[in-house]
Amino acid sequence: MWNSEGTEVGEKYPNLPELSPNSFQIRSWNRLALMVLAAIIVVVSLWYTDNLVERLKAEEQVKVKLWAEATRIIASTPTDDNVDMTYPLSIVSANNTIPVIVTLEDGTILTHRNLDSVKSKDKNYLLEKIENMKSENDPIVAEYDDGMEDGDGTDKAKLIFYYENSILYTNLKYYPYVQLAVVALFLLISYLAFSYSRRSEQNQVWVGMSKETAHQLGTPISSLLAWIELIKENQGQVSEEIVEEMSRDLSRLELITERFSKIGSEPVLKPENVHHVVEDTVKYLKRRLPSRVRFTVSDSGKELTAKMNIPLFAWVIENLTKNAVDAMNGEGELTYTVGRRDDGHIFIDVSDTGKGIPSNKFSTIFEPGYTTKKRGWGLGLSLVKRIVDNYHRGSIYVKESIPNKQTTFRIILRE
Repeated sequence: MWNSEGTEVGEKYPNLPELSPNSFQIRSWNRLALMVLAAIIVVVSLWYTDNLVERLKAEEQVKVKLWAEATRIIASTPTDDNVDMTYPLSIVSANNTIPVIVTLEDGTILTHRNLDSVKSKDKNYLLEKIENMKSENDPIVAEYDDGMEDGDGTDKAKLIFYYENSILYTNLKYYPYVQLAVVALFLLISYLAFSYSRRSEQNQVWVGMSKETAHQLGTPISSLLAWIELIKENQGQVSEEIVEEMSRDLSRLELITERFSKIGSEPVLKPENVHHVVEDTVKYLKRRLPSRVRFTVSDSGKELTAKMNIPLFAWVIENLTKNAVDAMNGEGELTYTVGRRDDGHIFIDVSDTGKGIPSNKFSTIFEPGYTTKKRGWGLGLSLVKRIVDNYHRGSIYVKESIPNKQTTFRIILRE
């Protein structure tokens, strides 16, 4: 049904921000929370990945030890002829991930696995790799019985297994840093996006508030211009009624100035007669809205009071009234009812005979940006909700809506 300009709700401008006084502070906290969450994710990811890396390293070391032990056992097995190292060393060929170089105790290279197939033909390359492997992991020594006695009467020989971490281990080890860089890039992009969005929202808020200011000033200014034309037509003769109405318009301009001066500050709330505030606001609007609209302020609740700020609360009634008039296309009936609920809180019902509001829009119509006007900004009902909820610590909602028959907004205030 309606928005701040009184048109049917349907088209949404999602980029418009809410006008809570602390909205930008809230968004700042949201950005901080996002950064803290990202930091936690990074720390947990680094810890978990580091744990996986250490476990993988330990498993690879166990595998190399197993290969060395198997080689030792097979090499120590007696044979009819001299020990043939081809078979035992073939065990190492089962390794397809960990770079390994196997040498004798005197440095003779017996075999290697998972090295560059071209470079490994160069002995200097293999010797350099051995030095690198020594610096990375302690070599594993496997003693075996070669069947030949040496100078001290023993027949023990040694196989030395040099190895370095697998490609999988290396990738996993450096993965957290890549992940950290990606997260940092994400945070940077998010920050820039937030900054751009905030500037865009601020610009839209100012434009929207400018529209709302013009909307507010339009009624009394148009009225004053009409009175001036009437005075001109009467050749300068001014009746008491014209003076009184012009005085009301001037007071209205002062009221609008006071309203906007209170945006962003904490208003002073005083016990006020709710019925009188509603009646005075409607009385002013009645003379300046289409004559085909019938206004009725119920006689109930004449003595009820509630804590309010009159300039801001009158703004609420004014916005609801203008929206209702637009929803009725300038013809229909508007009823205002003041009463007390069972819990002691004061309620104000504003009912119209307009188009109605779909039930699935009861909440979203208060979001800034909802409007069907091509030039609309949808700030009216958002302002209404902020004034009632934030400044008066009350609430406003759609009590009921029957399509093309009746819609009732209810405002709850503390007594």
